[in-house]
Amino acid sequence: MNTEQYFKNLCVPSTPVDVVLDTDTFNEIDDQFAIAYLLAASDRLNLKALHAAPFYNHHSESPKDGMLKSYEEILRLLTLTNRQEFASVTYKGSETYLKDEATPVPSDAATNLTELASSYCPDHPLYVVAIGAITNVASALLLKPEIAENIVIVWLGGHSREYHDTKEFNLFQDVAAARVVFKSGAPIVQLPCMGVVSSFSIPFVELVHYLGGKNELCDFLVGRVRDEISTYASGLAVSRVLWDVAAVAWLLNENSRFMLSRLDTLPVPEYDGLYAYDHSRLIRYVYHINRDQLATDLFEKLSGNRI
Repeated sequence: MNTEQYFKNLCVPSTPVDVVLDTDTFNEIDDQFAIAYLLAASDRLNLKALHAAPFYNHHSESPKDGMLKSYEEILRLLTLTNRQEFASVTYKGSETYLKDEATPVPSDAATNLTELASSYCPDHPLYVVAIGAITNVASALLLKPEIAENIVIVWLGGHSREYHDTKEFNLFQDVAAARVVFKSGAPIVQLPCMGVVSSFSIPFVELVHYLGGKNELCDFLVGRVRDEISTYASGLAVSRVLWDVAAVAWLLNENSRFMLSRLDTLPVPEYDGLYAYDHSRLIRYVYHINRDQLATDLFEKLSGNRI
């Protein structure tokens, strides 16, 4: 890929694009919103596959269990959105994290990504939106490094450069995978969590007002948020950050309507929870979210109404 094409691929696409979504859907409640938002933007985003990513926290017994629960949650979302045609292109991902930076974790998702990406090229790339641990994407790049030229990776991961560490959930689950991806040569758009996407916070009462009772999907999403916040904030005025929506929104960010970004030095995640920097390469770095604009578009798309 020549330099001009590389920088072009770091810009918001001006035409409809093909997309793979790599998601740890059962980890929180924001992946469900991201999937629904992507499906509602089918005039701009042509979904080619959904990949279940591993995760391990209080919602799972192991990375494998988290991946399998995410796979089932994806299928549940497809039923609720009446988009069961995508079930046939929904793939199970990695059962473990990378053991080192040279050994891929075999999975249906990694294999599918290598095969899909091989049919694209630098001037017609496949957009890989990753909203979990980036193990599947790293494994695909290790299996077939040449696909780096054919994809653009949009990843919600890490924290802002001003934050005191990089110990964000998606990144720190699999630091080796993040290092593989950032050193792969692929064009990368990074949406940092704390300090940037953390501003995309939605009060629960706002979710109820704009989505409650609109349709079965909206009621499911509001119910997921209600159940989650009841575990730690019952009775309080509370909001939730819908982190993963922002990664999908990058592809819809014409005229910077949802977020601001800049070209910046490529960060290399280190195992000590800090970034090193490769000054020979640049990525697209999102540094500001326009909360109201993005929330309005999300509510309109999910409810089917102009607000």
